[in-house]
Amino acid sequence: MKLQNKVALITGGTSGIGLETAKQFRDEGAYVIVTGVNPERLEAATNELGPDALVIAADLRNTADLDKVIAAIRTRYDHIDVLFANAGAGTAAPLEAVTDEQIDEQFSLNFKGVFFTVQKASPLLVSGSSVILTTSFLNRVGAPGLSILSASKAAVRSLALTLGAELASRGIRVNAISPGPISTPFHSKLGLSDADLTAVAAGIEAQVPLGRFGEASEIARTVVFLASDDSSFMTGSEIIVDGGISHF
Repeated sequence: MKLQNKVALITGGTSGIGLETAKQFRDEGAYVIVTGVNPERLEAATNELGPDALVIAADLRNTADLDKVIAAIRTRYDHIDVLFANAGAGTAAPLEAVTDEQIDEQFSLNFKGVFFTVQKASPLLVSGSSVILTTSFLNRVGAPGLSILSASKAAVRSLALTLGAELASRGIRVNAISPGPISTPFHSKLGLSDADLTAVAAGIEAQVPLGRFGEASEIARTVVFLASDDSSFMTGSEIIVDGGISHF
């Protein structure tokens, strides 16, 4: 098992990529802690991950909630071996429709939430720990209507570099994973109608060289690689898992 007895925190771990990663971490021998905000998904994740997992309700836009998560981990395990800062959300809007509130909301979770997750977890990270940040293929392509989401994800890519440099002296690695279009509930959170979402999904799929959306399990397997000693000489790197949409 690649993560035997490792303590792993996954934010945004109650659905999609986060939940699938939590299951794969568990199956690789890790002690798993996940966070989320939706009560139904929290309950479902508790049932799916089993009694050994720690499932915590936490809004990462609120640093007090982050403090609560770190305190719970400190009490049960006293350290963190793997941090997967995965929580994120986005709103689709054309240039003329973007509001102050939309910018604040997306940067509050996608950037500020990721930054403070790493900051708050830092005292519990030990030498050899792996930090993985979820960014997106959107940090390298132009996607009309997704300017704010894309910018927030580009900021996360930058964090993998700066935090990787800052934490290297402690033997802590920081890398980023950039998923392409993935079949997860994330796309339903973009604020589009069902008809618009279907049209957008069809348009995106047509642009993917491999001809399909990816699966959460495919991203999770890459996260397992970054979390494990298989990637022990990697830091500041970005692994792009996007079916080729940002390359061709």
